[in-house]
Amino acid sequence: MVPKKILRRPQPADLSGWGHNLPPILRRLYAARGVRSDDQLQYTLKHLASPMQLRGIDRAVEILAEAIERRQRVMVLGDFDADGATSTAVAMLGLSMLGVAAIDFRVPSRFADGYGLTPGIIHRLRDDGDLPDVLVTVDNGISAIEGVRVAKELGVRVVVTDHHLAGDQLPDADAIVNPNQPGCPFLSKNAAGVGVMFYVLTALRKYLRDHNRLPDPEPNLGTLLDLVALGTVADVVPLDHNNRIFVEQGIRRIRKGEARPGILALLNVAGRDHTEISATDLGFVVGPRLNAAGRLDDMSIGIACLLADDPDDALRLARELDTFNRERRSIEKDMKAQAQELLASMSLDIDGLPWGLALFDPDWHQGVIGILAARIREQTHRPTIAFAPDDDGEHLKGSARSIPGLHIRDALAVVDAKHPGLMKKYGGHAMAAGMTIAKADLDAFTAAFDRAVRDTLTADDLEAAIVTDGPLALNELNLDTAYLLKRAGPWGQHFPEPVFDGEFRVVSQRIVGENHLKLVLQPVEGGGIIDGIAFNTGPEVPDYTRSGARVVYKPDANSFRGRTNLQLLVDYLEPLG
Repeated sequence: MVPKKILRRPQPADLSGWGHNLPPILRRLYAARGVRSDDQLQYTLKHLASPMQLRGIDRAVEILAEAIERRQRVMVLGDFDADGATSTAVAMLGLSMLGVAAIDFRVPSRFADGYGLTPGIIHRLRDDGDLPDVLVTVDNGISAIEGVRVAKELGVRVVVTDHHLAGDQLPDADAIVNPNQPGCPFLSKNAAGVGVMFYVLTALRKYLRDHNRLPDPEPNLGTLLDLVALGTVADVVPLDHNNRIFVEQGIRRIRKGEARPGILALLNVAGRDHTEISATDLGFVVGPRLNAAGRLDDMSIGIACLLADDPDDALRLARELDTFNRERRSIEKDMKAQAQELLASMSLDIDGLPWGLALFDPDWHQGVIGILAARIREQTHRPTIAFAPDDDGEHLKGSARSIPGLHIRDALAVVDAKHPGLMKKYGGHAMAAGMTIAKADLDAFTAAFDRAVRDTLTADDLEAAIVTDGPLALNELNLDTAYLLKRAGPWGQHFPEPVFDGEFRVVSQRIVGENHLKLVLQPVEGGGIIDGIAFNTGPEVPDYTRSGARVVYKPDANSFRGRTNLQLLVDYLEPLG
């Protein structure tokens, strides 16, 4: 494990005025995450922000209502990640429920098309005689200047729904709904693409209701919230109050078995009980299996799984996605080993590495470089870009992952400003981004990226840290706490799952499954022994039985052979003394 500073999350001194009916541990944890009122823990749909705050939503609704009235053909243009897949499914299902008679979807190929609405996709639709009357982008479109222009020249009306940061120029779409476009007053700037599309549907339903044009019976858009929850968690957007409502409502539907057959099937193939799932399961179990289709093959398979009404069809597609995910993990494992060899050749000492890492291997796979960059970022605590060859042989496609303190898209903007043309295109978020460069420019880009990182970060920023909620008292180290915390979420980005630290005697330790460290622990202040497990430590670990360990952990309920015991999921440990 990479050495880390263990920091404790600050605790507000004043907890008065709210949370009096909460268990003390939850009150403390919520307060440390910025909760200051009981309303911030209310997760009913009436607490969602109003869709009418979204700039452009009125015009989008008018276009879609006209398409319903005129029985026009609507096409949804999605994206090849989990947010794009769930956004596409929500748009397809929701617009059909509201009366769109003819609707279809397309997803760009990661390998043949690249990201978003491009002129090439429009030209292919034209050549195939498949141009729609209205094109609705989901989870993309805010940067599609040329794609929108070509579509409109061919008589297609374009409604952009997106959540990515806008550039200096906006596309000339017929309507743009994006909380992050200039001048949009919508309070939740953290909405995922699937959340934005869901809001468009709710506004469209209200418009149709006000004009007495709703189908009978009135469609229940709440049936789509399992998809909204999945896309929101899988896209790792910050779980502000609005997003926590989406996620909590969706998880409730899944636990009751009222989810799409595809989501239930994906949980089934992963061996998860849908009645006990949490947001973590959506992010680390369902999301990767859905993403694997877009990374290795065609996200249309993932969308078909989400759209399937027949449980048998959904299960067949879920098994196919599970196979893709196994293949993805195998490719990732090989790529990670290659990257580690490349890092070792650059420097034997992590202090000698560049501050911004740009790594390339001609054998790396475009679909997995994002995951690879994340793994190397975790290993080195450096902003990392992994490059793979583009299909044309002349360019490289890169996927970037950042660390706290560096907005990766802003860093790329600095590179672009100082070295115009070095990147052929780029875009992204604070923590993740993508770009295309000429193969011949790799060395120049590597130096420019490292310089941009050095101009932004300090040496202290490169020291990895893990933030905890402090220790659990002996009377809190039990199964009741594990169950309480699991149900107390939803936890996620910017509303992190509780993690604790403490000092333990290590009664015994052993490696299981080649890479996992199985522990038997006892708090140094006394108490009973507790099982613990640290995943993916590798076979070489210190002998903690000699020194004891400071352990960063999450309490978990572990069931085995009909018995359930407390087990600590160990995120990090280091010798005492």
